[in-house]
Amino acid sequence: MIEGHHLNFAYGAQHVLRDVSFRVAAGQLTGILGANGSGKTTLLRLAMGLLRPSSGVIRVAGQTPTDGDRRAFARLVAAVPQETPLEFPFTVGELVLLGRTPHIGALGFESEEDVTIANQAMRACGIRELAGRPITAVSGGELRRAFVARALAQQAKILLCDEPTAGLDIHHQVALFELLRAEARTGRCVVVVVHDLNLAAAYCDHLLLLKQGEVVAEGAVAEVLTYRKVRAAFDVDVYVGVNDLTGSRFLIPMADKPDKTDKKDT
Repeated sequence: MIEGHHLNFAYGAQHVLRDVSFRVAAGQLTGILGANGSGKTTLLRLAMGLLRPSSGVIRVAGQTPTDGDRRAFARLVAAVPQETPLEFPFTVGELVLLGRTPHIGALGFESEEDVTIANQAMRACGIRELAGRPITAVSGGELRRAFVARALAQQAKILLCDEPTAGLDIHHQVALFELLRAEARTGRCVVVVVHDLNLAAAYCDHLLLLKQGEVVAEGAVAEVLTYRKVRAAFDVDVYVGVNDLTGSRFLIPMADKPDKTDKKDT
């Protein structure tokens, strides 16, 4: 549902993406990985239509994100941005209900169905009991989950999340990835920028690994999260193993660096 072809982007003289091509399918949970400054957020903003590539083409469900009607695009794509500025004293429930805006006319009001959908989204994110609380009176992790709930309430076919687990404890990190994977299994296209390689290995179906604005690897977890590719992207030595119970990969940083000449690409 999302395709990029030879994408380039620069902030002034600073090149952030260089000849990036990729493809993201519906029904999959796709993770975008890479070190700080590798271009992950910029790539997501291109898909959101917040930025226009310097060159190359990006298409979301066959559309150019920066063209066309924004309300119609919002019914197609929901986003959880990395930065969530708070300009109005909403309650948590009011914030989540904003996700229904693309489905309501310009002068319309939310219906009982809209309220029901918002409540379902809050329950899915474990924040229904916070609905009446001001967003200024909840923790950073609770607020993060409220923005995820807002995106779910939008009921878009494509869900783009930029570091949605930032500020969450391990319980809620796991719960959120379980939720995102479940959303992908319904046929949605779900893309998440994530720093935790183990969460990506455990839950993602497809990975895109970036370094300094270029694609290091793209594909299934076993193809992307190898010793050599992780080291190429992050400049750190990791032990890559396989969980005997789940079959998923796990990665552990190594304090004592091995002789890299003898290391296989596993």
